[in-house]
Amino acid sequence: MAILSKEEAQAILKKVLSYSKADACEVSLNGSDGGNIRYARNAVSTAGQIDVMSLGVSATFGKKTGTATINEFDDASLQKVVKRAEELALLAPENPEYMPPLGPQNFAESLTYNANTAAMNPDTRADMVAKSLGVSKAAGLDAAGFLENSTRFSSIMNSKGLFAYNKSTNVSFSVTIRNKQGTGSGYVEQDFNNLDKMDTLALSKIAATKANTSAGAKALEPGKYTVILEPLAASDMLGNMFRGFDARSADEGRSFMSKKGGGTRLGEQLFSENVNIYSDPLNPEVPGSTWTGDGLPVTRTQWVQNGVVKNLSYSRYWAAQKNVQPLPFSRSIVLEGGNQSLQDLIKSTEKGILVTRFWYIRMVDPQTLLLTGLTRDGTFYIENGEIKFPIKNFRFNESPVIMLNNVEALGKPVRTGSGLIPPMKIRDFTFSSLSDAI
Repeated sequence: MAILSKEEAQAILKKVLSYSKADACEVSLNGSDGGNIRYARNAVSTAGQIDVMSLGVSATFGKKTGTATINEFDDASLQKVVKRAEELALLAPENPEYMPPLGPQNFAESLTYNANTAAMNPDTRADMVAKSLGVSKAAGLDAAGFLENSTRFSSIMNSKGLFAYNKSTNVSFSVTIRNKQGTGSGYVEQDFNNLDKMDTLALSKIAATKANTSAGAKALEPGKYTVILEPLAASDMLGNMFRGFDARSADEGRSFMSKKGGGTRLGEQLFSENVNIYSDPLNPEVPGSTWTGDGLPVTRTQWVQNGVVKNLSYSRYWAAQKNVQPLPFSRSIVLEGGNQSLQDLIKSTEKGILVTRFWYIRMVDPQTLLLTGLTRDGTFYIENGEIKFPIKNFRFNESPVIMLNNVEALGKPVRTGSGLIPPMKIRDFTFSSLSDAI
């Protein structure tokens, strides 16, 4: 029962709203169905199948809102959850930032659902994991990984006539492969809406190669280096920056988008001219939902153009305070690049460091977005366009804002998480100390 059609979800939502006596009522209905396999030391350790569905009701009297959730769907249970939400609303304090429900909206049809991914079953997952394990066993290495797939639906309806529905699929895979001595490690991580794009065999071969080639790492002195960031490493850095495109935190002086003395950095040249960032839920490589949880349509938005900040994200409340139109942020981020491959960027580098990924990233200074963290799972020294030898991991202290001001080249974007991110060649990247972790 976890995946309902648009018509089935609509019927339940209408029934729930018919029980409401509140001034305003919003109802959400969500479900997911999927499975997973976890493995370690070249053997499966756990496997499971998950099927869940839940309904949430938010009832409002004036500016007082109460919310209740339930996972039973008979009429008596639906009436009970509405009554409970209304009881809580009457006990709640007024919300000074309450926004009334939106009326009907027009949403584009999303591209998030793939039938092949939805059809995945335990045999499919077992075959995919077997390919990964075959790589590590044949190479005399140890693998630990996780494969998961899901099919989901989300729907909302309110007492003002708004209704939205979306169905999506996802398959994600990650694996760490190490040598028996524990001196070399490789890692890959990937997810897609479309199962046909997921190749666990090819990904595992990449991790195995890094496990072998990263053994015997040499120590380099910390300092500023030209770095080649693989897309995963670049994505690790940029996630914190994307969250900073929020107008309210910028207006209130709480982010790197805040201007000293007040105001925001909207319209400023904040990055290099070759940095262009947009989001588009209809991008076929990184499709996303075309509506937000509060019913706003999500469309293509340019956030950075030639290094200039073109837009900030506005919630409905903050947009009303600033007398502008609401603008939601989308997870379907695209950082435009060129046509160069990762190997092309390496060949163009006289001296530098190749970084597979970062981990344990923590914020140091929100005002400058200074981050600290560690390299991991394959860090290599580059000289005269070639990878010469593996190096010990570093701790870094760097801001993605500064990083995107020091861009020398951007390669061809690839899907990494929910975004399209290119490999990057960055000058003067700051490594502050060494790490003995593999």
